Amino acid sequence: MRLFSKDADAARPTGTLGRPAAAWQADVEPERWQILFADGTEPPHSSELNQEKRDGTFVCAACFQPLFSSRTKYESGTGWPSFFEPLPGALETREDRKFFMLRTEYHCARCGGHQGHVFDDGPAPTGQRYCNNGLALRFIADGEPLPPARGG
Repeated sequence: MRLFSKDADAARPTGTLGRPAAAWQADVEPERWQILFADGTEPPHSSELNQEKRDGTFVCAACFQPLFSSRTKYESGTGWPSFFEPLPGALETREDRKFFMLRTEYHCARCGGHQGHVFDDGPAPTGQRYCNNGLALRFIADGEPLPPARGG
């Protein structure tokens, strides 16, 4: 799979943990690390999570913080898992001016892992589309225990 990314600032502290991006390399598979900590993007239609329809929770693939409920997932037609609302306090945002446009990039509030971009063209009730990289997430089905948080 080809991943698109910029060079990571591997020393920068990330999220409320303040753990540098480079420190996550021991915990996260290289393809996921490229997305989460080098601001990569996976190709559209490449994630198995696009077809995930079960009830459950989508967690950050680095620190396992819960980010989205399956109740907010919908088919956006973009080729990436999309949600209309995150869990409270799960995400932080910043401006992204790459590729000669202004977008809003969002990250896991706990570890700072890059998840995707949010747009104002989503469904009701929020009108927002959180367009997420599948490799930045893990899905935990209802009835399965959430993994313990890592990285702290």
